[in-house]
Amino acid sequence: MPKHRIRRALLTVVLLLAILSGCLVAALRAALPDTFYTTDQGGTFHIASMPWVTVREVPAQTAQVGRTNADTSRNVTLALFGTIPIKTVRTVDTESRSVQVCGTPFGIKMFSDGALVVAFSDQYTALGTENPAKEAGLKLGDLIVSAAGRSIRSNEELTQAITAADGKPISLVYRRDGQQYTTTLTPVADAATGAYRAGIWVRDSSAGIGTMTFLDPLNGTFGGLGHAISDTDTGADITLLSGEIVPVMITGCVSGTAGSPGELRGEFSAAAAGTVLANDATGVYGAYTGAAAGQSCPVAQPQQIALGDAEIWTTISGSTPKRYQVRIERVNMTSGDPNRNLLVKVTDPELLAATGGIVQGMSGSPLVQNGRLIGAVTHVLVNDPTRGYGIFATTMLEKADAVVP
Repeated sequence: MPKHRIRRALLTVVLLLAILSGCLVAALRAALPDTFYTTDQGGTFHIASMPWVTVREVPAQTAQVGRTNADTSRNVTLALFGTIPIKTVRTVDTESRSVQVCGTPFGIKMFSDGALVVAFSDQYTALGTENPAKEAGLKLGDLIVSAAGRSIRSNEELTQAITAADGKPISLVYRRDGQQYTTTLTPVADAATGAYRAGIWVRDSSAGIGTMTFLDPLNGTFGGLGHAISDTDTGADITLLSGEIVPVMITGCVSGTAGSPGELRGEFSAAAAGTVLANDATGVYGAYTGAAAGQSCPVAQPQQIALGDAEIWTTISGSTPKRYQVRIERVNMTSGDPNRNLLVKVTDPELLAATGGIVQGMSGSPLVQNGRLIGAVTHVLVNDPTRGYGIFATTMLEKADAVVP
């Protein structure tokens, strides 16, 4: 082969390698957050799920102006195999936290801060078929918080306001996608009964089964579920007015199959075990008043989570959790959805035989790796019940801290 062709081929290979390297570095840069919180107090920093990313340079600590103590944060340059720079990030030393890891089932009873629109119902009147709610611009998932100048906290209060209007227009205040709106609704008289109707079905409460992730002995709070409680008909998150948790005895399980998620079934106890203070996108949180439970474990930072073997602590019969084997398949530290930071696969033969994998009611089941709480299960993959998503434990603990009374 002529020398010029060899040189051209080598140049092509070099260019391709440079392009691939650039693409890889760009992907890694996007996958790494700007700030990491560390509990090793200045020790060697590493990312367990990315062993090929190592520290290239750790500048000496410097004191902040006006302070006598050294700064507890520092810049760290991360590099591919310690040679190709990827990104300079900030590491911040923080105290290690421990919580009581549970995995116990609990029932959640919640009352919404308003009346949630869950369905429409056309009304038969002297003029034909009408629907005042649709004409007023209401949609499924809207939360009615005021009618005719009076606060609405229940279905009964909304019915009373509509009846009292006696067919006259009333002002409705409702919330949609975090924004508040006002509209005018004119009730119509039902042709058969003469009663005034608005043409909507609303709901003011919800109940379900989930799994307690942890109890925090530091401030007496609990965290569970790993995602918000939402309305089954509309999918809208329930705006909390009040709520409580109660112990649950799991009495049965419907196994999950591809395309059909399974579920745990149980019986609620009459005794309250705590008060719900927040229904958040990251879980359900509140003040715990029940019996002591769980096993003390430190909480892992996201970069301490490795790909590979871990445990899920969950209850599929009775009220006592058991430990089952899972595998962490992905750790996403920059996901825009905190409920999908982890991808988990159930590998335990006993759990697979009993449930088919992850089922409804297991949301909040703690994930433990190397003796540390790393997160909680949040969702199952509908087409593959052996796999599901998880949330970082640090995310849930941060929210639990924020709801301390």
